[in-house]
Amino acid sequence: MSPKRIAPLALLLAALAISGQETKPKPQLWSLRPVVRPDIQGQDRNPIDALMARKHAQKGLRPAPRAGKATLLRRVHLDLTGLPPTPTEVDAFLADNAPDAYTKVVDRLLADPQHGVRYARHWLDILGYADVDEGMLAERGIHHWRDWVIRALNRDLPYDQFTRAHIAGDLSSRADDFFATGFLSRAAHSPVDPAEDVAFAAVEKVSAAFMAMTTGCAKCHDHMYDPILQRDYYAMKALFDPLLPDKRNLATADEILRHEDVLAKWRADQDAIQARLDFITRPYEKQIFEERMTFLPPEVAAVFRKEPAARTAAEQAVVKQYQTVVTPDARKFRDVMKPDETVRYEWIRRGQTELRREPPTLPAFWSVRADGERAARTSHVYIGGDRAKKGVEVQPGFPFAPKDLEMKGDRRQAFLGWLTAPDNPLFARVAVNRLWQWHFGDGIVTTPSDFGRTGQMPTNPELLDWLASEFTARKYSMKAMHRLIVTSDLYQQSSLATPELRSHNEPIDPGNKHLWKFPVRRLEAEAIRDSMLAAAGTLDTAIGGQSFRAEDINERRVMSAQMTGYFDKRDNRRGIYMGRGSDSSMNMMPSFLATFDSEDGHAPCARRERSITAPQVLYMLNGALPQSASRDLAERFYREAGPSPAAKVDYGYKLALGRPPSASERDAALSYLQKAEPTQLTGFAWMLLNLSEFVFLP
Repeated sequence: MSPKRIAPLALLLAALAISGQETKPKPQLWSLRPVVRPDIQGQDRNPIDALMARKHAQKGLRPAPRAGKATLLRRVHLDLTGLPPTPTEVDAFLADNAPDAYTKVVDRLLADPQHGVRYARHWLDILGYADVDEGMLAERGIHHWRDWVIRALNRDLPYDQFTRAHIAGDLSSRADDFFATGFLSRAAHSPVDPAEDVAFAAVEKVSAAFMAMTTGCAKCHDHMYDPILQRDYYAMKALFDPLLPDKRNLATADEILRHEDVLAKWRADQDAIQARLDFITRPYEKQIFEERMTFLPPEVAAVFRKEPAARTAAEQAVVKQYQTVVTPDARKFRDVMKPDETVRYEWIRRGQTELRREPPTLPAFWSVRADGERAARTSHVYIGGDRAKKGVEVQPGFPFAPKDLEMKGDRRQAFLGWLTAPDNPLFARVAVNRLWQWHFGDGIVTTPSDFGRTGQMPTNPELLDWLASEFTARKYSMKAMHRLIVTSDLYQQSSLATPELRSHNEPIDPGNKHLWKFPVRRLEAEAIRDSMLAAAGTLDTAIGGQSFRAEDINERRVMSAQMTGYFDKRDNRRGIYMGRGSDSSMNMMPSFLATFDSEDGHAPCARRERSITAPQVLYMLNGALPQSASRDLAERFYREAGPSPAAKVDYGYKLALGRPPSASERDAALSYLQKAEPTQLTGFAWMLLNLSEFVFLP
């Protein structure tokens, strides 16, 4: 066939694809089949172990023995709270020989408020949290969403209610659930949302986070692989079409009454600072003005030399066009000032930076609300994803929901009734797969946000279905599932294997995808940072509030808070509070987080990369935080350990690695220390923080 005949045919096929025309149904996905609970009657062990024993027997694998007590304590501490055990906790656990010693530790950690901090970071990756995202309307109070997630996890809010709050928290009877709608409102760039950013983002984020389905490509055409048509995408969007951002006032009555006085003081402080700056810069303004005139075309310079009142409308437009060229900036003033004046000028400008350029505002949070006018509109397919090209009309719906699902009342509530129903096979499967991933590094389905045709098949379908059915039976208690997983023999396996065990298992399962030993993996950025500060004794574990700005984005030029975010000054808080984000004009992602594979929150992250790179090693060797943490850790040796070098060595290993040193490690450390002088102790502390063991989950 000639190219001339191919082109019209291709155009016809493309037109059919983007018009919402239904195509031939695709085979049902494995993930949409009903959950079948496997029979494990007669087992007196943890059902996880019974099911894994079946898989190991099928594959001919032999499991590794139980991990040592110190290893297990450090593992479960870092896993459940993101913090290492203290020396007191290490000694107590090693001395406790009761059969339930380990389960008591698990229960204590699940009740610790730091557990919510740890798992909130996991969930916020999935849900797409960022402190700064270019043009994000909700930036001012977005941290309240993070605070809500932490509180919800600590009080073990059932997962179905956790999900409902994120999608329809504005309609919840619980007073604080509207904070969860930051999940939706963070996509808005305007209170009137003309581009329908909230609805478009909701389709893709809800599908990926709670159903592990990719829907993005169906915005422009039928899904290439999964049974999602373009009209399905816009039916999903219709669920969220009525939504608009909704500003909720969080101010107390006292704050409202005092606000005018606060504003007046801010204006007075601004005027005072500006007057001091003007006093220094005024002598140089004419010099800079004349210099700038030489840069302009003569006819433009002539306009600037005229009195403002004598300029015509056209000339005023010229002035506006060239004003930024003529107006002197701080850099130019510094270039022409005397050295002593430059020092004073910069000192005054720092005060202006601390004051912020925007007037103080009352605390508020952007939630969402259903707008009646928008709800009354009809929803359409947008041809090629272009809002200006409306295709067929669509009704609110979801591609995998029953055809007779009624959309009466609020559309989101009707949708949630189906989404969170016990007989929805996706809902629990996706959730327990994520929990499994966070404990073992990879999910039973290794593509945690893609249960479609291009995703991976589960490595153990029986286990996945048992976990899903058990999650439903336990009324979606996430803490109950965490306890079930970490008290299994599977979780308590050693990560080490004898040469004989490796030679037997590795030819069968070289990647350890069936978990014949516990998988060693590098800790996430936040856990590495928190562990350093915890060992140094300087970590602030206070919960809640705004993020802090990392050191490498702290020395930026004066910019509005709308560009740089609203930040706290306490920079020794847990890593979840380290500000992160995305902006095209400046880097808002701390280099530490980027170095250790954190995402900036602009898009949801289903699974972080786990690289091991030279920049990571160099940071631990030379970075400002490891250096200061080493000094603080050495000071702890002096304050808290016994007077002898041996006592300091033992204490140091327990602080940093959660275990006593081996005989050879103790001898090497004592040989290095010789006597407990500050510089030697700092070097010893620095060595502990740079051991591979420090940055790996054992």
